[in-house]
Amino acid sequence: MGKKAYSNKSDKKYYITCAIPYVNAAPHVGHALEFVQGDVLARYHRLLGEDVVLLSGGDENALKNVQAAETAGVPVQEFVDKNNKLFEALVEKLNCKFDVWQKGSDQEKHFPSSQKLWQLCFENGDIYEKEYSGLYCLGCETFYEKEELNENGECFEHIGKKLEEVKEKNYFFKLSRYQEPLIKLIKSDELKITPTERKNEILSFLNEPLQDISISRSNERAKNWGVPVPNDNLQRIYVWFDALNIYQTGVGFNWDSEKYKKYWPADCHVIGKGISRFHAVYWPAFLMSANLELPKELFIHGYFTVNGQKMSKTLGNVIDPVGIINKFGADALRYYFLAKFNPFTDGDFSEEKLTDVYNADLANGLGNLVSRIAKLAENSNFKSHINVLKHWNKDVVKNIETFRFDEALKIIWTQISELDQKINKEEPWKLTGNDLNKFLQDVISTVIHIAYNLQPFMPETSTKIENMFKEPNIKAVAKPLFPRI
Repeated sequence: MGKKAYSNKSDKKYYITCAIPYVNAAPHVGHALEFVQGDVLARYHRLLGEDVVLLSGGDENALKNVQAAETAGVPVQEFVDKNNKLFEALVEKLNCKFDVWQKGSDQEKHFPSSQKLWQLCFENGDIYEKEYSGLYCLGCETFYEKEELNENGECFEHIGKKLEEVKEKNYFFKLSRYQEPLIKLIKSDELKITPTERKNEILSFLNEPLQDISISRSNERAKNWGVPVPNDNLQRIYVWFDALNIYQTGVGFNWDSEKYKKYWPADCHVIGKGISRFHAVYWPAFLMSANLELPKELFIHGYFTVNGQKMSKTLGNVIDPVGIINKFGADALRYYFLAKFNPFTDGDFSEEKLTDVYNADLANGLGNLVSRIAKLAENSNFKSHINVLKHWNKDVVKNIETFRFDEALKIIWTQISELDQKINKEEPWKLTGNDLNKFLQDVISTVIHIAYNLQPFMPETSTKIENMFKEPNIKAVAKPLFPRI
């Protein structure tokens, strides 16, 4: 299974990926959550001075994309290009900064990159051909054993969706060969899985004998769409083998060796719990077979639910994030995502709850505090000469680095609350002269620190606050940061 191909990378790089969404429909608010989580990590590591790459892209070679295009009566490429643009537009609207958006239908870079991964696994003796029949979930784009399904014979990710019985000759990957190396890899945290609950789920799965997996489809079933299997013009590479490889394609695998050496392996894959097996079992096995370096960590988040049910296109309970951003603003939605949900568990999304949080924490909380301080400075003709040495709150840092964004923001909002209480208690409007100047210097320094620590979470708000208090003559802005809804 070989030694690692590359080593001695600079500690100053940090490569983060978000999952590669299917583009068979417009994005929903669950996609927005993951994009924001990835963006927080990227902004934080950029602020540390690291060379950061944040990647996502379009999973375009899935059979579900072909079927959705057929239903729409549109050529597949046109269909995936159109939906891909909706995802990119959402990323921009969320104020997320992706460095790479890698398309799966990119024939110039991605097709040869995935064929190269295939060839490396093939040369290692891990790919073979056999006749196969099984139950295929189109939603997951994977085969399931009967014992992995619910009592109605449905996949747990796509309740109410009938599985297809498929029989054909495919290429298979010798996943069974990697059972012990995978157990060792995950137990030792060489591939760290956060949270521990998800790590234990994967180890439990690995306690049962691993079955070899299909990694190709016939041209007929693939509708001639996707990456061709090397040296076999009758088969296409199975979507997960190709889609997972987008993480490598985007940083130069098989087309820019210097770039690839610089950024691979991924430092963190940000993914939802429904695709943990593909990332924690299949993906490292492919890489071990190909003698390539392994990702360092998986951060596995929970789902949004609506009235207790998983949000999904299948169930028809999808919430469009664009309308939410238009109403509340990107930073308000980012705050709600990050502050009000434990990142490791499912949480119920509700516009009503978002409205309550917006008014309580943002309009009445942070926004009102900033407005009070600025108005006090303006009314007293305070001349600001504050040179704040900005620094991270160590507890905020600890929580960002363990993906507990909710706990990090709780710490910042405690500071906001304490500053509000300080103003109420000390009644600065009654102070004059040096006492008032000293008080204003103190509270303005604190609010600048708060803004600095808010940068990864609420970048637009952070910049507005810093700009408000950096001028010698501080003036309260006419429009509040967060007008009440």
